[in-house]
Amino acid sequence: MRHEKYDRTEYNSEMKKKNTYNPEFKSKVVLELLSGQHTLNELAEKYQISPATLSSWHKQFQEHAAEVFRRGATDSVREAEAKEREITVLQQKVGQLTIECDWLKKKYNEIFGPEGAPKTRFTKKQKTDG
Repeated sequence: MRHEKYDRTEYNSEMKKKNTYNPEFKSKVVLELLSGQHTLNELAEKYQISPATLSSWHKQFQEHAAEVFRRGATDSVREAEAKEREITVLQQKVGQLTIECDWLKKKYNEIFGPEGAPKTRFTKKQKTDG
């Protein structure tokens, strides 16, 4: 039984298929393992992954579980906040430039009228015999 667990397929140096699993799938399987309803080998067979891989995910989960409860912003949160601030500044700049552009168009029409600036004609200087 195959599940929507893959981000992409990679190949190692021997050109054997190496699956890369998405984080949601990994957490789902590890939480199922932690529930105690199935053994590691049963889950490995159910999801068609190696027991060693599942054991590695379980170890990683246990090592990083404390990070969920840490206070303060993580790097990804700080990065997201910085991007939000940058977006806000850029949106303000776009608004300011839009207002300036509209003002200039209005003033241009007031000065030159709706047809725009008058066209200038250059007349050819006529030769005088002399």
